[in-house]
Amino acid sequence: MAGARVEQRMGASSATGNYLIVDETSPLLFIDRNPKIVLKFTQTSGAVLRLNPALQAEGASRMKPLRIFLLSEMLILAVSALGQGTTTVAVATAPQAQASQAAPTLASAIDREISAVEKQILDAAEAMPEDKFNFSPESLNLPSGNYKGVRTFAVQVKHIAASNYFIWSGLTGDKLPANLKDGNGPEDVKTKAEILMFLKDSFALGHRAAATLTTENMLQTPDHSKSTRLHLATFGVAHAFNHYGQMVEYLRMNGIVPPASRGKSD
Repeated sequence: MAGARVEQRMGASSATGNYLIVDETSPLLFIDRNPKIVLKFTQTSGAVLRLNPALQAEGASRMKPLRIFLLSEMLILAVSALGQGTTTVAVATAPQAQASQAAPTLASAIDREISAVEKQILDAAEAMPEDKFNFSPESLNLPSGNYKGVRTFAVQVKHIAASNYFIWSGLTGDKLPANLKDGNGPEDVKTKAEILMFLKDSFALGHRAAATLTTENMLQTPDHSKSTRLHLATFGVAHAFNHYGQMVEYLRMNGIVPPASRGKSD
């Protein structure tokens, strides 16, 4: 506080015996137990100390210790306010740092879409009991429907996974699973646990595919494909959502509300 100025306060404050530090930009007001002392302080513009002339008349010998006391109080306030200012700056800059780290990219945007459809499909597949996994609407013999030869629920899930491999492997360069021969998935993947693992692995490939996308390569065509990298990445999501809709109908035909449609009372 070497730069603090000491001035006399005249007028109404002198009549009431108050001491004021007047600073229009000051964020801090300090009131001493002594009703004659009111301090305003700012860490950037310093402080102005104004003293009652009546106290000045009491003699320099008493004024000097008081000035030392007041300047000591102001020094304590300076350290405190500086610490508060540093904390405020740190708190203010933290969200900015997080925002810059979370800046969206093409890859992250596609990855979020893959995560969204992945959750919907996995939740729906897990909701179907294993003894209903081979259900197909054909077994209901609905008089007004024609479901002859449609996929079972299990094959719907395997088809999604198989298609994920066929679509997204072109972006990553991964080889297809040895037992994957067609769009209905491997014949030796039969149980609910095996099908769910096959499905999860196919979405893991999707996330790796999304990570390869950049604004520079998104319009390039991978080897053995006529589609752009961006189209392949997004078509995998669209195709999965299409078959998710069919899974939803299969669940409802068995009296099961799809997890995404359940309310708090379900």
